[in-house]
Amino acid sequence: MTKVYGTGVFDFRRHRVAEYPVTVGGPDQPLPERPPESKPETNVPSSITLVEIQRDRLTKIANENWSKSATYNEKPPFSADLVKEIYETELLVKEDGGMRRTVPLQRVMILEVSQYLENYLWPNFDPESSSFEHVMSMILMINEKFRENVAAWICFYDRKDMFKAFIERVLCLKEGRSLSIAEKTNYLLFMINAFQSLEDDIVSKKIMRLASLHCWHSLSFGRFQMELCLNPDLIKKWKRIAKKAKEAKKRGESFDMSTMLEVKFLRNLIEEFLEVLDSKVIYYDDNDDGSNVHGFEIINEASILYCERFMEFLIDLLSQLPTRRYFKPLVADVAVVAKCHLSVLYKHEKGKLFAQLVDLLQYYEGFEIDDNLGRQMTDDEVLQAHYERFQAFQLLSFKKIPKLKELALANIGAIHKRADLSKKLSVLSPDELRDLVCNKLKLVSKNDPWTERVDFLIEVMVSFFEKQQSQKEAINALPLYPNEQIMWDESLVPSINYSGEGCLALPKLNLQFLTLHDYLLRNFNLFRLESTYEIREDIQEAVPHLLAYTNNEGQPAFRGWSRMAVPIKEFKITEVKQPNIGEVKPASVTAEVTFSISSYRTQIRSEWNALKEHDVLFLLCIRPSFEPLSADEAANASVPQKLGLQFVRGCEIIEIRDEEGTLMNDFTGRIKRDEWKPPKGELRTVTVALDTAQYHMDVSNIAEKGAEDVYGTFNILMRRKPKENNFKAILESIRDLMNETCIVPDWLHDVFLGYGNPSAAQWTNMPDLLDTVDFKDTFLDADHVQECFNDYQVMFTNSDGTENLNPRPPFRINIPRNLKGNSHALPGNEKSITESVDVATENKSDLEKEKLIVEAYTPPDPGPYPQDQPKQNSVRFTPTQVGAIVSGIQPGLTMVVGPPGTGKTDTAVQILNVLYHNCPSQRTLIITHSNQALNDLFEKIMERDVPARYLLRLGQGEQELATDLDFSRQGRVNAMLVRRLELLSEVERLARSLQLPEDVGYTCETAGYFWLLHVYSRWEQFLADCDKNQDKPTFVKDRFPFTEFFSNTTQPVFTGKSFEEDMRAAKGCFSHLKTVFQELEECRAFELLKSTVDRANHLMTKQAKIVAMTCTHAALKRKDFLQLGFKYDNLLMEESAQILEIETFIPMLLQRQEDGYARLKRCILIGDHHQLPPVVKNMAFQKYSHMDQSLFTRFVRLGIPYIELNAQGRARPSLARLYNWRYRDLGDLPYVKENPFFHKANAGFGYDYQLIDVPDYHGKGETAPSPWFYQNEGEAEYLVSVYIYMRLLGYPANKISILTTYNGQKLLIRDVINRRCAPYDFIGLPNKVTTVDKFQGQQNDFILLSLVRTRFVGHLRDVRRLIVAMSRARLGLYVFCRRALFEQCYELQPTFQLLLQRPDHLALNLHEVAPVTDRLVGDTGPVHLVSGTEEMAGIVNFRMHQVYQARMMSQQFSDYSGHDTSKERPGEQNGLPDSSAEHDDTQTDSQNPPSGEQPMDAETPNVATNTNEGMQVDDTVETSEVDKSESLNEDDSNTENSKMEE
Repeated sequence: MTKVYGTGVFDFRRHRVAEYPVTVGGPDQPLPERPPESKPETNVPSSITLVEIQRDRLTKIANENWSKSATYNEKPPFSADLVKEIYETELLVKEDGGMRRTVPLQRVMILEVSQYLENYLWPNFDPESSSFEHVMSMILMINEKFRENVAAWICFYDRKDMFKAFIERVLCLKEGRSLSIAEKTNYLLFMINAFQSLEDDIVSKKIMRLASLHCWHSLSFGRFQMELCLNPDLIKKWKRIAKKAKEAKKRGESFDMSTMLEVKFLRNLIEEFLEVLDSKVIYYDDNDDGSNVHGFEIINEASILYCERFMEFLIDLLSQLPTRRYFKPLVADVAVVAKCHLSVLYKHEKGKLFAQLVDLLQYYEGFEIDDNLGRQMTDDEVLQAHYERFQAFQLLSFKKIPKLKELALANIGAIHKRADLSKKLSVLSPDELRDLVCNKLKLVSKNDPWTERVDFLIEVMVSFFEKQQSQKEAINALPLYPNEQIMWDESLVPSINYSGEGCLALPKLNLQFLTLHDYLLRNFNLFRLESTYEIREDIQEAVPHLLAYTNNEGQPAFRGWSRMAVPIKEFKITEVKQPNIGEVKPASVTAEVTFSISSYRTQIRSEWNALKEHDVLFLLCIRPSFEPLSADEAANASVPQKLGLQFVRGCEIIEIRDEEGTLMNDFTGRIKRDEWKPPKGELRTVTVALDTAQYHMDVSNIAEKGAEDVYGTFNILMRRKPKENNFKAILESIRDLMNETCIVPDWLHDVFLGYGNPSAAQWTNMPDLLDTVDFKDTFLDADHVQECFNDYQVMFTNSDGTENLNPRPPFRINIPRNLKGNSHALPGNEKSITESVDVATENKSDLEKEKLIVEAYTPPDPGPYPQDQPKQNSVRFTPTQVGAIVSGIQPGLTMVVGPPGTGKTDTAVQILNVLYHNCPSQRTLIITHSNQALNDLFEKIMERDVPARYLLRLGQGEQELATDLDFSRQGRVNAMLVRRLELLSEVERLARSLQLPEDVGYTCETAGYFWLLHVYSRWEQFLADCDKNQDKPTFVKDRFPFTEFFSNTTQPVFTGKSFEEDMRAAKGCFSHLKTVFQELEECRAFELLKSTVDRANHLMTKQAKIVAMTCTHAALKRKDFLQLGFKYDNLLMEESAQILEIETFIPMLLQRQEDGYARLKRCILIGDHHQLPPVVKNMAFQKYSHMDQSLFTRFVRLGIPYIELNAQGRARPSLARLYNWRYRDLGDLPYVKENPFFHKANAGFGYDYQLIDVPDYHGKGETAPSPWFYQNEGEAEYLVSVYIYMRLLGYPANKISILTTYNGQKLLIRDVINRRCAPYDFIGLPNKVTTVDKFQGQQNDFILLSLVRTRFVGHLRDVRRLIVAMSRARLGLYVFCRRALFEQCYELQPTFQLLLQRPDHLALNLHEVAPVTDRLVGDTGPVHLVSGTEEMAGIVNFRMHQVYQARMMSQQFSDYSGHDTSKERPGEQNGLPDSSAEHDDTQTDSQNPPSGEQPMDAETPNVATNTNEGMQVDDTVETSEVDKSESLNEDDSNTENSKMEE
């Protein structure tokens, strides 16, 4: 009988990120749930306060010897003894074998934060004299930087030659010295980190030598011969190496290849690992009585960690082509995989993670790739190679080994499985087997002591000759839904408190990938496991609410209820279809699930009733125990045991029916709209499709192992939030891609995988360029062209080639392939070209400059009506933006980095605009991360000269578009049908004007005939007559055939004074007619297609030229797009640094190949890798697997050139200095330099930005009421006091946002605001209280920022988070934090040095009592420095008392005089004066109020009505509706670049 577990006491709160783990007591104890202040009984020295850090011995040593922020002026000279003493007493871990830790983490963290590496170890490093302890200390500090995900190599850039010597010293570190197992692990971790940093030149040059061809000198002779035979191209390379050795000998130099570092280094590491694996991991304490019986088993945890790390090291080297090419033969020669398979650890319960890593290593060793050419092998090629290898072995056996004659004559299918092959080989004696493996096949060296073991020899043979399962087969046989075994496997789906100390059996997203299959497979596995983690969290949250128990009949029952989970009334499998040909799993498995919604309230009922086709549900089996678990049992039990959870299976809804069997939520058209009725009864029956692969596995287990029938046990049905439940569609998309071939355009293939020339896909290296580009309204005037092409002598010409002395836009430009200028794309490690330009060339005269031909042409007259006139761009693009536009409209890959406020949206829109006009037949797909960004982009496109009928917006966010037009599929179809009727009525009017029957306007088809027979023929006749009468000025006016039709224009069409002018007007009129009939031709399909679905699909696949959607929608609907034949030529992706790598990749592949050829011509990625990356909820996938690396960031790291926009128009120049150091040369637009709006000081404040040091409040700094849920009451109270102070001055609430770096602090601030602000109508709620991460992509005039932490810096050490935090404010930024902590953080220095140039006490100007001041931003005025939280609260309370008194007096006066003062001035609704109404960025009433109009009311605004209603709601609301109140806080004028010329 299956064992039944109970549901003991368990804390089911969602976990928070564990940035700094602390170890309590022994190594086997779990991490503490909360810091010590909440657990007084624990004595934990490792979770220390800032005060304790400051009193700590290491901190005192740092202050005395190297800390730059310390008060000690005289620092003693460098002491090697001090380094040795710190290493031995603080950094060494005692060798007791029971600990998995390799460093005392807290001690390393304190040293690393004190800048031990940057200020002491590295400046005093000397390759000759530095001790072993010095080098190991540096290794530990570098490893800690990698663990914390901060830049590790930056401090070495100033002494690159010395860094080479340091690497040499590291590589020789083990010579003549025995390292402890912890030191070996730390050394190995350094090598792993170094090989993960191959994009860094200073690292890769030295490290790559270790995996070069030289390492083949350490191969056994037989393996060496075999490899050279298989790779004849390498023979030449090898001869060159041998030639160098001979020449050295001739010169009399000693040149022994075998002693070279790169020859033996990796071989020695492998042999050292095998020694540890064989003898130090698990050994036995021998009995004292001398008997041969094994004694007590001893497990060395530290050695297990070392072995796991070594597997990670080997996997990393084999999964990147540059290191794999020469390293793989070395791994095969030593037979690492076979030896690991036979090791004790592989089969031991403690070796589960090690075994998973060995299997991953085996997979990468046999990966389907041609190592020499770097080309992916097809399934047929792999199979052919397998047959050829086996055939050769059979031939050898037939000729030389009589005992194997049976094997030699057997067919391959009968003997290429592991069991069969082992059986056939067992007939050989040990010596014969050894001779076969070592001498005849040369698979391993005969000197290897392992060759004495028969099981080893057979393992080597079998693993070499057995048929491996192909990737496609493996992935197609994999269930897409997670089950309970994967879900709680910590080595696959770790808990969120992953600290970075151990390794995991997970793939990594590196810089480079072996093949596209490798890329897809790694992403598939990671995405699957990340979604598994989220599903696991949802189960752990939903199930405990059900309060499961076992009733008197011994059956599970439920006392409670859960919003997301409901007990099942009945479950039955209704159909299992026969497998498809060539498969073993069923074609489909269908089941019916019945449940009741009677216990739910109306709102939750409606959520269950809203279930629809393709939604994913989970079937659970819960079996609680009779007795609750005891405390000891609960402590040792797994989560499923605590929950009583037995099985988890996923399924997808096919249909849902109510109690009467009526179909609900049917979108297939089976139920007509007018026949729809509300669901009846309380029972619901869902027909679901089960996962066929999982079903086959379960049924096989029942048949073969006698396992329990899973499908008879389900008693709970669980749903998830729709927005979080799209994982299956994305996994299916990836799986489909793996089964397709030739999926990426050739021009992007190598760049995408990370090989070859990084700039190969740049437009300058592409064929089929646009030679002449019509820039339309990009340039505002001729000077604008000159500014943008400063490196050229710009020659303006007319259309006939003559010089134009008075050029006016629009312009056509002949773009040279080698375009000069600083707007070029550059790799990330290069600065702008302008910095390196020679002074002599800078001042070239115009005569010496190359000529650029710019044609100023007169566009044809668009038509006589106002609606015919094209919409014009008003943005004066910077030269860099023009460079991005030039690159974007040419074929190839364009990458644009858009720092905050640099107008990347305007640039993207102009690229689309110019592209549409230059390539009108091409279609463009727009992808963004969020609906908000997509809507911003779409709204701007509508303001450009792109007809609305060619625009289409797909997905859920279309209803949020701030426009009267509906751009959804249904909305566009309706618009086309309405437009058809309008156009046909115009055709009828035209027929009447020509005195023809009106029935020509009956359908689009008849209108088409009318155009050919009557309209176009008259026009041609008219043109022919005009050619003969060009000398008559009135000829056009008299003879134009459609004069009557155009008689309703506002102005007369023809003047009769000039033939040329009238002819231009006539062509404009004809252009209008041509457009009418062209639109009618496009409407014809909507006339012929009758169903709404067909019309919508035609619109999407044929008519729309610009289609926009989010990356999630693209991934979800890929299958539908392929079925409909969706096509596009260009892809533009906004926010691409915020999109997961795989969600960036899928939108490139939403169309089928055309004869094996990819249609995609342009890929334009716009983003900012210096801001926050995609969100990955599980820290293990983020830290260990780099899953949060976007494709954009990877391309930047690979050195692919990008254009970086270099002028911001968002913030005051002084505020921009806080973050512009992170970019190449980010300056300011003239607008922010010249506009007086940015020059005025912030009223009531001494400075426009300031760091405010917040000491302990009531004796406490940061606290954590639950794990990793950080709060700081002092900062919350201080910050809210400043907010109230601003409101009392008259600052509009919708111009103030409050940000913090932690969710816990966000909730605390909201509580304080609800307590201190919400009750007072004249204070009200701010625009937003949220986290820095959620506020990315938004902005506001004033930002109050709380950094929370007082112990360790926390995740703000990620500079990207700092950049986002610093760049949200336009006019004022006030940062509340603990100065002593943040000022010593190395990564944050450039920003905090600027902040600390000003006082760290809040400087207020208490004389100013209005929201505006004439004081300039540099003038502090008479300031009052606030001492702390209490004094600020006192200032605010006093002012609120004054306001309250004034209001009371005003009320009394109002009662006495008998009339309502609120009616006097209509601008002061709800107490909000004109001066504090929403103000425009450039001409702002609140910044420039009328003189004398500053009554007391100006101090008491009430903005309770225009705040964000969602401020107090849960995060899910905040994220799903990007911001309903954005219209309140971000006017059109706020949109960065578009307001430059206002």
